[in-house]
Amino acid sequence: MTLSALEPVVPDAEAISTADAAVDRVRNYLATGTPRATRIRVRVEDDGEVVVVPRAAVELFAQILAHMAAGHGVTVVPEHAELTTQQAATLLNVSRPYLIGLLDAGEIDYRRVGKHRRVRAASLLAYQRRDDRRRRAAADELAELTEEMGLYE
Repeated sequence: MTLSALEPVVPDAEAISTADAAVDRVRNYLATGTPRATRIRVRVEDDGEVVVVPRAAVELFAQILAHMAAGHGVTVVPEHAELTTQQAATLLNVSRPYLIGLLDAGEIDYRRVGKHRRVRAASLLAYQRRDDRRRRAAADELAELTEEMGLYE
């Protein structure tokens, strides 16, 4: 996987508008359509062809639309993908030396290919989830201390 494959798709004004118009319809369908359906039929507007896709793909599509509607770039990375340290650092929005420190500390699993490190996307995302939980717990603790001290005004 090349770094260019990890470049986000950044929506322009037209794409933002289109995504914004579509996201609620897709979410509504997922909420009110056949909730047990594991496959969903999607009609292509240009030629009327019907494509059957997994429900999980439509759920992921709704998430992509929501990010695009908010004007955010979106990158899709397969869970099994092996990333270079630069690609992994870019996805975490940290410097490469900082990422190397995380790898060496055992925070993120990796393997060596010759003298190079390769990081599985799944391991990187697991670290990101753990780190997010730690940050939320610290913020909650700080809010609780602030309230106890009467500094919340």
